[in-house]
Amino acid sequence: MSVNILIIWFEFSICALFIGIAGTQLVHHADVIADKTGLSGSWAGLILLATVTSLPELITGISALILADAPDIAVGSVLGSCVFNLAIFTVLSSLIRGESLYRRASQSHILSAAFGIVLIGFVGLNILLTNKITTSYTTHIGVYTPAIIACYLIAIRALFMHERTQTSQFVELMTTGRYPDITLHQASFRYVLSAIIVMTAGIYLPFIGVQLAEVMGWHETFVGTLLIAGITSLPELAVTIAASRIGAFDMAIANLLGSNLFNIVILALEDIIFLQEPLLANISTLHAFSAMSAVIMSGVIIIGLVYRPNTRLFMRVGWDWVSLSLFAFYLLNGYVLYLYGGE
Repeated sequence: MSVNILIIWFEFSICALFIGIAGTQLVHHADVIADKTGLSGSWAGLILLATVTSLPELITGISALILADAPDIAVGSVLGSCVFNLAIFTVLSSLIRGESLYRRASQSHILSAAFGIVLIGFVGLNILLTNKITTSYTTHIGVYTPAIIACYLIAIRALFMHERTQTSQFVELMTTGRYPDITLHQASFRYVLSAIIVMTAGIYLPFIGVQLAEVMGWHETFVGTLLIAGITSLPELAVTIAASRIGAFDMAIANLLGSNLFNIVILALEDIIFLQEPLLANISTLHAFSAMSAVIMSGVIIIGLVYRPNTRLFMRVGWDWVSLSLFAFYLLNGYVLYLYGGE
């Protein structure tokens, strides 16, 4: 039995390694493609980056539903990724010396964080509501799915209009041939290769999650939200660290908050491909706790962006009270899921 557990953990680690390395390369070569084609100077380039960093969540969710029949892992992966992305703010803050992250960041991120609260909160509300409905469904698609897609499109439009004038000068600087040593053909080939690796690992990941839940005695809600969500968020973590090294903190923040918006659209897509009945009617209501955790953490970030604290609680680590609060909510979410995930 112990050998079997070690084998499963080894397979889990291999998937994590592949997604972490290939996901990072995926983001890098997507940026090269955008630079070579001029997309980095348009909204299409920003959309390309957002979808790339969320590719593991999308592939893992589809695999969990179609191949592994594990809806709790599919939903847990998405909502857990939202919580994990917000916890990455703690990592980003710890990498900064001097001024607090929230004094350096643009307040324009408030809008994307607010849209995140609306979308994630709406999902949490529907998790609680859909599980209380006992009447038969006329379609397998929940009424919340078109509402999510519509709200996402409104959010993208509003963010584009809000950011267009503010980011135009920055984008011009970013589209001046930053990768002279690599051709568009090379970047495209490496992008596709990295995508295939991420997709392969993402397809296999839910099966490992189900096995882990069985051998460790954990519920799929806990496995999907904590373990698998952490792995599928590795590209976001890698991008955040890379951006911090060049001082592009606004880029890192926009990537994290934008990924959360796209994650909720992934839930809508999963609901469409889940043919039994509305997806949120087939999962544990405990996922609503993850949704509410993400809502509260998004609210804390908005407070930080408005209040702009500069007092550092731990000088070496570089945390302020905002980062400490985010880390505490992340730990609380994991603890609650561990305690009650099997109920």
